[in-house]
Amino acid sequence: MEASKQQLTAKVYDKIYINGKWVESSGKDFLDVTNSTSEEVIARVPSGTAEDVAAAVAAAKAAFEGWSNTPKEERANYLRAVAEKLGNRVEELAEIISKEVGMPLQLSSMVQVGMPSMNLGFYADLLSGYQFEEQVGNSLVVREAVGVVGCITPWNYPLHQVIAKVAPALAAGCTVVLKPSEVAPITAFILAELFDEAGLPAGVFNLVCGLGHVVGEAIAAHPDVDMVSFTGSTRAGKRVSELAAQTIKRVSLELGGKSANVILDDANFEKAVRNGVNNCYFNSGQTCSALTRMLVPKERHDEAVVIAKKTAEAFAVGDPLAGSELGPLVSETQRDRVRGYIKKGIEEGATLVTGGAEAPEGLEKGYFIRPTVFANVNNSMTIAREEIFGPVLSIIPYENEDDAVRIANDTIYGLGGGVWSKDVERAKRVARRLRTGQVDINGGDFNPLAPFGGYKQSGNGRELGKFGFEEYLEIKSMQL
Repeated sequence: MEASKQQLTAKVYDKIYINGKWVESSGKDFLDVTNSTSEEVIARVPSGTAEDVAAAVAAAKAAFEGWSNTPKEERANYLRAVAEKLGNRVEELAEIISKEVGMPLQLSSMVQVGMPSMNLGFYADLLSGYQFEEQVGNSLVVREAVGVVGCITPWNYPLHQVIAKVAPALAAGCTVVLKPSEVAPITAFILAELFDEAGLPAGVFNLVCGLGHVVGEAIAAHPDVDMVSFTGSTRAGKRVSELAAQTIKRVSLELGGKSANVILDDANFEKAVRNGVNNCYFNSGQTCSALTRMLVPKERHDEAVVIAKKTAEAFAVGDPLAGSELGPLVSETQRDRVRGYIKKGIEEGATLVTGGAEAPEGLEKGYFIRPTVFANVNNSMTIAREEIFGPVLSIIPYENEDDAVRIANDTIYGLGGGVWSKDVERAKRVARRLRTGQVDINGGDFNPLAPFGGYKQSGNGRELGKFGFEEYLEIKSMQL
């Protein structure tokens, strides 16, 4: 009865967005969206079907020629209009994401909403100076929109990841079919409303919400989708690649990570360790590039452990709307998964320094996890090999600089990384040896205009900035 009441009071999004109109899904089922702090249902969205995807792809295909030939200045104006509309709704959107995902409200405003709005503006500005043609000898080399793009996005940064794909795709002249995460889809529906208000031509942007194995697979397999841009787990990325390969479509993948934070022997240990813990716990650890493996010199391992313990235990855990520093995980499934990894770490012999699998005191409701630190971790342990996606840090001792690089690279992933040293040139030398797409030197800030993406099983292709824009361009040469 209680669940029934929750659903009755939840916001219901009963239509999907196809060809410039809000239409009913061909399916009859709905999916619940849950507040990760209260565990209450806050919204319901359609569980879309392969038939919905087919309709959306048909609309996008029909709209492609007109949109790709629209002057770049007009495309830029649409992006600026939506950026302004997003900017007018920061508080509302940030609160929604904090409820869905668990990020503290102040951070949601800056990161989850502020950065997407900025990225829309960036791609609008990029268009004005971007050269789509160049002369190479007797050839005219032309950069053209790749075509219909299927965008499949995750729940941890729900609006940011949507904009990171949709904005450069639209700027390039592509048309889009978006499948947001069914776990945190509300802001995608609001974004569709904003594109509609801005008067974006019918079919240029389409939204079909639903389950990955239904809607996501239908997008990846559809022969009229020219490119798929996917962010999510490596397991799901492999499935997207398998399906996309049947029609040889372009695939851009941003997948998992198990990033190493290499603290060298001459680093400011207090600053480096504190920063490393904060990085690992950002968004409750629900960040693919989080620095979850802290590599420290063997002789300074215990010193790092003391600092990490103190830092972790200072985090205020609680309601992200009430000033906490560490909110809940996104779902019960995710919480149970993280608890399983913590138990596995203990079973395999890592030293539990602080935290653990039990619910934080006084927070039995909500998907909360204690900020956890493991010490004396061996890189062969499960907690050092697999992506946990929670506030769990592994401290791993190393013998010397070469050993640190070896451990850092001993992973199937290659998304993020960090290096700390008082000698910046030394830090850069070590960073060049890391097989990973990004490396933070001495806690360097995230740059939303720099290319983001990974080596190895962290994916292929790049997002953000000019590099992300060029993922959506095809190259043609005309011999004159």
